Amino acid sequence: MNLRDVVVVGIGETKFGKHTGRSITDIGAEACVKAIKDAGVGHRQVQVATGGYACQWNAPLGQYYALPQIVLREIGITDIPIMRTESGCATGSVAFRDVWYRIATGEYDVGLAFGVEQMNVADSSSILHQISDHIPERDGDLGLTAAGIYGLMAHRMMAQNGVTREQLARVVVKNRRFGSRNPLAQFPDPVTEDEVLNARMISDPLTLYMCCGRGDGAAAAVLMDAATARRYGTGHVRVAANVLTSGSYPDDRDFTTFDADVRAADQAYEMAGLGPEDLDIAEIHDSFAPAEIKHYEDLGFCERGEGGAFLDEGRSDMGGDIVVNTSGGLLSKGHIIGATGISQIGELVKQLRGAAGGRQVEGARVGLQHNSGGYVHTEFCSCAINILTV
Repeated sequence: MNLRDVVVVGIGETKFGKHTGRSITDIGAEACVKAIKDAGVGHRQVQVATGGYACQWNAPLGQYYALPQIVLREIGITDIPIMRTESGCATGSVAFRDVWYRIATGEYDVGLAFGVEQMNVADSSSILHQISDHIPERDGDLGLTAAGIYGLMAHRMMAQNGVTREQLARVVVKNRRFGSRNPLAQFPDPVTEDEVLNARMISDPLTLYMCCGRGDGAAAAVLMDAATARRYGTGHVRVAANVLTSGSYPDDRDFTTFDADVRAADQAYEMAGLGPEDLDIAEIHDSFAPAEIKHYEDLGFCERGEGGAFLDEGRSDMGGDIVVNTSGGLLSKGHIIGATGISQIGELVKQLRGAAGGRQVEGARVGLQHNSGGYVHTEFCSCAINILTV
């Protein structure tokens, strides 16, 4: 299939955190208005839109099944095809892919993708129950929550690859440092290695700071085909690759790798005609500290078993080979389920435009976004990867 070049022409985000007194409609509308303004288009020029939110978790909390239509009605976008997506933590990335694909195939020229979530309207136990309700009974009976899965993975990485608790803490320290330079971050305070290690234990060996939090927020992006975009200013960022895959779910899989990540990365590099050696920056799914180290390996940033060394040598930090999670990542910027994927893309766009302020990676021209969602046993249900270039 011949696909057209697609570019991101506008991005918009809210601050991540607690938006007390605001509706989810208002939060989502804020991000969409910002993206449309950044793109330099009128709202009536948007031909198609897809919104994502993890409704199976939040519908009992007062949110709407037709939320994308309700959000866009608030800003005057009506009478066009509007879709809704849900794919766990990859929800925003799936919304982005839907709009990208419709433009790449020539169905539309201008589209809007957004993701939104409002999780602070329920207590932690209610959210945990809804997130974990789909887990197979044999896993749930063993206490296999998200934190439990990553705790087990961390132990396996320690035994098999020599990863240490100190390295897990260093992931957090790095990402909190980046997050302290991001005015949109939910957890902007820097932390020390000792503070991370001595924090409350959540699922051994993971302490509180090694686990992402929940919150409210939204992110949006306006996409166009490259020919149409030439009429709208500068600062456009090309989507060189867009890949979505699902897990294979073997019972006896290697506990130190995600097969879906490996396959998606291979497909994305092939589609872009690039390799990990060409990357300058990456926003990856660090929902728990060991995940970032695992993703270094699965995404080809380093050899298998060398993720801890990749971190310790500063190769994922400012001045390193591939600067990872300059937004602060999920551990510092926050993990606003429906918004995370598009927020990651927004950070890459800022970096590639040279507009990331105090966390700017000088000369960044190629970036990778990685977002995973849902799990069965110990495998992701969805893995989305975008490679963006200027």
